[in-house]
Order: sequence, then C-alpha cells, then structure tokens
Amino acid sequence: MATAKFPRVEIEKHIKLTPENLERIMLLGIPISLQGEEVEIEITPNRPDLLSMQGFLRMIKTYLKEPGLKKYKVNPPEKNFRVKIDSSVKEIRPFTACAIVKNLKFDDIKIKEIIDLQEKLHTTVGRNRKKLAIGIYPLEKITLPIIYEARAPEKIKFRPLEAEHEMTGLEILQKHPTGKEHSSILNGFEKFPVFVDAKGNILSMPPIINSHETGKITRDTKEVFIECSGFDFATLKKTLNIIVTTFADMNGKIYAMELQYEKKEITPDLNPEKIKLSLDNANKLLGLDLRERDLEKLLPKMGYEYSNGIVKIPAWRIDILHEVDIIEDIAIAYGYDKLIPEIPKVATIGEESKKSRIKSKISEILIGAGLIETSSYHLIKDEEAKKANLKENEKIEVEDSKTDYKLLRPNLLIPTLRMFAENKDHEYPQKIFEIGTSFTKDMREETQIKESENLIIASSPANFTEIKGIMDYLARILNIEYKLKEASHKELIDGRSGAIIFNNKQIGYIGEVHPQTLKDWNIKMPLSIIEISLEEIFNSLLSSL
Repeated sequence: MATAKFPRVEIEKHIKLTPENLERIMLLGIPISLQGEEVEIEITPNRPDLLSMQGFLRMIKTYLKEPGLKKYKVNPPEKNFRVKIDSSVKEIRPFTACAIVKNLKFDDIKIKEIIDLQEKLHTTVGRNRKKLAIGIYPLEKITLPIIYEARAPEKIKFRPLEAEHEMTGLEILQKHPTGKEHSSILNGFEKFPVFVDAKGNILSMPPIINSHETGKITRDTKEVFIECSGFDFATLKKTLNIIVTTFADMNGKIYAMELQYEKKEITPDLNPEKIKLSLDNANKLLGLDLRERDLEKLLPKMGYEYSNGIVKIPAWRIDILHEVDIIEDIAIAYGYDKLIPEIPKVATIGEESKKSRIKSKISEILIGAGLIETSSYHLIKDEEAKKANLKENEKIEVEDSKTDYKLLRPNLLIPTLRMFAENKDHEYPQKIFEIGTSFTKDMREETQIKESENLIIASSPANFTEIKGIMDYLARILNIEYKLKEASHKELIDGRSGAIIFNNKQIGYIGEVHPQTLKDWNIKMPLSIIEISLEEIFNSLLSSL
C-alpha cells in the first residue's frame, strides 16, 4: 500500500471535498483523509495510475461527474525524435519506452509532484528500480537523436545529480549516495547502460542516476524527454502512459518517439485495449441481474467505453489483465453498499485436510529449529532457467504472461537461489525453508503437467554436516527413517552431496551448492540445500492421522 499527499486547495479546484463526496471516494476502495491543508490517500499496488494528483483527479472526476473514456492526442514523431537501442544492452537492461512532452509550465509544486510520482513508480511497479527505472530530462539541454547503449564503467564519465564533480560509472556506485543505494542492481555486469545524446553527452546511467547537466528539471523547463528502461516492454509502455498522461493533464502536448530495435516501435501508444465482457459472467460473479443498459451506465463511471459486449480500457490502467478485473470495477460502480449479502444455501462442515496438518507439523518443527518460512512465486524467469541449465523439455511456459516471469518452476531450488541472491547483503546466518508446489511435464496427467508438493531447506553459511543435522532432526520428530546414498547433482559439489531415500524410493537430494552455481547467482556465502518431494512422506504419515 502506497500513500500519496496532494494540496487540498488544488483538489478542491476540481472536486469539493464534502462529507458526501469523501464517502463516495471511500466506496471506490480509496481510503482518504484530510490532514490540514493536505489530502492523503492510500493506493493499492494495482493502481499506480492514481499515484499522481492528476491521475487521482482523473478517476474522481470520471466517477462523480464526467463519465467515459478520457482520450489524449499523441502527436507523431518530429525530426530526430528517435532512440537507437544498441545490442550491447540486450543482456543487461534490454528495453526502453520513450516520449517527449512539450508546452509545460513548471513551478515548485509541479516539480515536486513529478519527482514524487517518479519515486513511487520506482518503488511500486519498478520494484525499487530492479524491474524498471524512469528518467525525465529537460529537452532544451539535449540534442536528438539519442542512443541507448552499454559501456565499460571506466568509459562512463559524467557529473551525477547533485554531485560536485564528474565520476566514472564505478565511482558512482561506490561513492554517490544514490549509486551506493542501488549498486546491487548492476553488480556482476561488465558494462553499464547509458543514454547518450547526439553530441555524446551522457544523460543518465539507468537505473541509477541522471546527469546533473542534462537530467534536472527546473522551473525554466518547457519540454521534457522521458524514458523508462527495464526488462518487460509491456510494463514499460504502460508506465510511460501513466507519466505522459500526467503531463498532459498539466496541459502538456505529447509527442511520440521512434524506437529503433530490430523491429521499429513507436511509443507512447495511448490507444485503448479491448476486452470482451460476458454479461452472464458479470451477473454470476456479482449475484446481480444487470442488463446491457446497466453496463452502459456503470462502466463509463469507471473510465471505460462500452458497446456491444466490448470494453475499451484506458491505456494507463496497468491492472486490467482479465474480464474479472472489469467485473470488479462494475461492482464498485454499482456500489458495494447496495449489494445484499446472502447466506449460501449449502450446509458444510469445514475441516483441515490431513495433508495440511502434516505440512503445518513440518513448518512447526522447522520454525522451532530456528528456520524462517518463506513463500515464492510459482513462476520463474527465462534468465533463471538458463542459470539452472534447464533443458527445453523441462520448461513449461504460461501463455500471454504479462511479466518477465513466464515459466512454471520445476523445483524450489531456483526461487530459493533467487532469494539468497536478493538478500546477500542481509545479516547471516540465513536459514529458510519453503513448502510449495513444483511442476513437471507428465503425459499421463490430464493436463500433461504433474504438480508435486516439495520441501526445501536452505542454510547459509553451512556445510553438509550442518544441513544433514536439520534433516535428522526433522525425521526424528516425524518418526520416519531415511537413508543417504552417494549421488551427484548438477548444482551441488560432488562428494558433498547425496540422494535421500525413503521407503526404498529416492525422494530428493542434499548437499553443498557448487561454487560455480553460487557465482552464477551472485551469492557471496557458502550454501547448503535439502529438497525433497513430500508425496511419499504424506502417504506414509496419513495412515497415522
């Protein structure tokens, strides 16, 4: 949950904050409070378009008095409105989405608004700049066209924002406060990405910092160049849409830019997406009896355009992924306060399943042994699959993934290695475990995918003896017996790893992670791992419950 504060006087130029209107805003799912001369709202992570005052006002005005899909004009690229994306950034930070906005009039309040929006987008959608980073530059100080490329750190020299003198790329990460804060994002790369203008001036080193000369907005700025860099082009485009529409609501004029990838792209694209909506599905989920004419009134209140079962979605709505998301907005427009709760006409008696009781017991044992329980995504990235040397027949890709997490995890080891890599600078020792589902191809299954409940235990720093002690303790408390058999595992050290045998079946592995694996994942400390399938243990213990 992110919070945003806006000047009350600016909000009330458009909407009077009467008790009635405050209550209606609350019914939109936006907690709002008046703090003296400021309005404070809480924004859920799925609505980053509300992080700016302009985005918030757009939604409130649409809901209260100006229903319908708001449209913005995007002017075509002018001469040299181009960004060339060099192949050198492909393995570092491969994508960017860019735009230009003219006819701006900045004051101190608007500059603060834009900085606040930028930082909140970095924190939320950008995952603290790891997923995406945003740069906003005074166009008057830039010579177009622009190139986005990667350079060796020693060949990057510019004066970063608020610094007293020029620094190299490495010096920025080591000495500049912002560089030190975000240095882990570029750790392990031999080259760093930079934006460079036609005169060779470095505009920024994303995702770290802008240049002081060419990357600082002032009250004299009338035109801006905007770039979003990161790993998922679709997310970058949606984030860019949020920013340019914010500028447009400040009376700016939006201009597109030509992005020279292998295939030319034009951004921003503010054309609405379209989703087919089933009236039957909406009524079934909401328990209502709505008609087409009802949708024609309700959907425009939430900023959509609706006709003949087709919903046009605002280009800045990053949260709309499925028909269900639109049905949720129908419920908001209808009014949750008007929904009448009903007790289901089904009598049931709830009880925890026996498998859940076993999993809870395992969790209690490991927590009692000083381990921390974690929970990770069921999906992994392509780059993580490459690090784990997964074969093509081991990969299960989901269709139409909206993020860079595209593959179902075949084990719990990959997300666990990711977790240790992301927390390598935190306090040691780090002892964690997770009980979760893994996915493998199996033609005998109806879905051709087999789901298995796995347990992974990981400790750092730890050797084979220490990790085996945890397995012995778990087995003793569960009253089960297992054996170890010498075996190799591609991610573990030969001679310090083995197979775990239970009821004469191999159910997993144990051992110390290989130094090369640690290097590939940029993990600093020795790490030992146990991963087992729980299915055989479930079968053995269920009879005793």
